[in-house]
Amino acid sequence: MNNERWKQAETALSCVKVLKQGVNDPVMIEGGSDELHCIGIGTDAAVFVYEPMPAYAYKLYAEDALHKKEAEITVYRQLAGNPYFPMFYGAGDLYVVISRERGITLYDCLLYGVPVPRQVIDDVEVARAFVREKGLNPRDIHLKNVLLQDGRGKVLDVSEYIQPGNDMRWEHLVWAYDNVYPLLEGRKIPAWVMEAVKNGYYRLDSSNMNLPEFASRIKRLFLKK
Repeated sequence: MNNERWKQAETALSCVKVLKQGVNDPVMIEGGSDELHCIGIGTDAAVFVYEPMPAYAYKLYAEDALHKKEAEITVYRQLAGNPYFPMFYGAGDLYVVISRERGITLYDCLLYGVPVPRQVIDDVEVARAFVREKGLNPRDIHLKNVLLQDGRGKVLDVSEYIQPGNDMRWEHLVWAYDNVYPLLEGRKIPAWVMEAVKNGYYRLDSSNMNLPEFASRIKRLFLKK
């Protein structure tokens, strides 16, 4: 079938192994192929482009994170046709194949001082509502899982949408967009500042989180406000 041309990358993918390092640590990559280019690294998988067919993105999972792969397949099938998510093409033993999405993550927007329009926030809200209509749970949406694409928003990584509970990550980002981002728009935020903020956020007590106080600390420490 023509829509399974993506299988041509299997030989190259078999030369790569992804190893999980920890709950919140990036995976490690062993091996490689001249035809593969890594375009993203997460805590469970790494994403590659196979140069002969650059329209596809291959998300290669660590063996001890394959439950996330199966979850992702289940979710993508339910979200089929929605423009706010990548297109799902198929899967192999250790990977899923989705459309390669051009754009820049919101994390990189902050890193390079690229303005994030309100339309991106609105698009993610629409995407989340669609996910709920399908009986799924739109969670784990953060700066590295949202793309700015031609002025619009596109959501990546749907592997946690079958899990229960609201991690509040997106709600907290929207709050920060409304209350903190106006001070940052257009500025380049150093990577060490971004990581310090992320680590500080992880240490907050989710049951007694004081976002205004956290934002005030960020301003005092990093923005000199």
